Amino acid sequence: MIFDEARQFRETRPLGLIARTLRTLHLDGPLLVGLIALACLGMVILYSAAGQDGDIVVRQAVRFGAGLAAMFLLAQVPPHFLRLWAPYFYFLALVLLLLVIVTGDVGKGAQRWLDLGLIRFQPSEIMKIALPLMAAWYLHQRSLPPGLLTIIVLTIMVITPVVLIGIQPDLGTALLIASSGAIVVLLAGVSLRFIAVCSGLGLALAPALWLTMKDYQRSRVLTFLDPESDPLGAGYHIIQSKIAIGSGGVFGKGWNNGSQAQLEFLPERSTDFIFAVLGEEFGLLGLLTLLVLYLVIVGRGLWIASQAQNTFSRLLAGAISLTFFVYLIVNAGMVSGLLPVVGVPLPLVSYGGTSMVTLMAAFGILMSIHTNRKLLST
Repeated sequence: MIFDEARQFRETRPLGLIARTLRTLHLDGPLLVGLIALACLGMVILYSAAGQDGDIVVRQAVRFGAGLAAMFLLAQVPPHFLRLWAPYFYFLALVLLLLVIVTGDVGKGAQRWLDLGLIRFQPSEIMKIALPLMAAWYLHQRSLPPGLLTIIVLTIMVITPVVLIGIQPDLGTALLIASSGAIVVLLAGVSLRFIAVCSGLGLALAPALWLTMKDYQRSRVLTFLDPESDPLGAGYHIIQSKIAIGSGGVFGKGWNNGSQAQLEFLPERSTDFIFAVLGEEFGLLGLLTLLVLYLVIVGRGLWIASQAQNTFSRLLAGAISLTFFVYLIVNAGMVSGLLPVVGVPLPLVSYGGTSMVTLMAAFGILMSIHTNRKLLST
């Protein structure tokens, strides 16, 4: 009785009420706070990157609100229900990708969008959730680590959407989706020998991949190796980005005072290269603050994965968390000249709609996995 009274007292305090409300809504407090903090920091940077354009920040806030709504809705869906519907969701995403090839809208030389009248979206963003769901579903009832036949089937599951997205062409998204499938396989416990063999095959197939790449994609790779070879053309993005990050120093030039961004030397500063804007205006300390926020979110996601109660939930939660981390690594590496430019936005910071809603929906699934675990254990 004394313990019950103590628990009731704790739950009547403000923090206790908040915690109880979050549990009722199937939301994870630390993860929610981290996501909101990251999005708010992103809108502060976006305001400066867009030339003090308040309208673009308002549009970003509306999109983040839509993402929160998607997160809330998916947080209410129990993981076992997601597991039952995973194959249907995956094949629906494949059908949408096929429709893009047949009737998709063309923009900036790529055919990536479907126009439904009221909304225009990229089906490849849906596949970012559908593929980990499908891979986790397939491995749920099978013994781990997976055998050769299981890995072959998983490889087909991954390659099919990757090829369809590569045709659009959208090499950046195709690589990210491939990484999400690979992460599920790695989390399933494949042997180091298998990883080494796959790495060797990947290197052996590199020449064939080079022959299938578009001219602009080959140019990006060559520019990555030597950006100064074409400083006013293909190498311009990387050179200006590195100048912006380097000129920020430790403390930065101050908000709205970045010369590369404000004088419009830095291209795509509101989307793919917003990381460089942060580095120029807030310096190394600003970049470290951003990285800490990302690590908090990823760390919380991996902790949720470690506490999951079945194979499906563990693999799915781990894949969502680590894929989010891969997005960060690819964008930061791309902007700082450590990786080729592949057009990957900085998650929850770069200006964009479909990508933000998709990411928030994925975190809703993560919260559902965690809160339903709590419900089952009480």
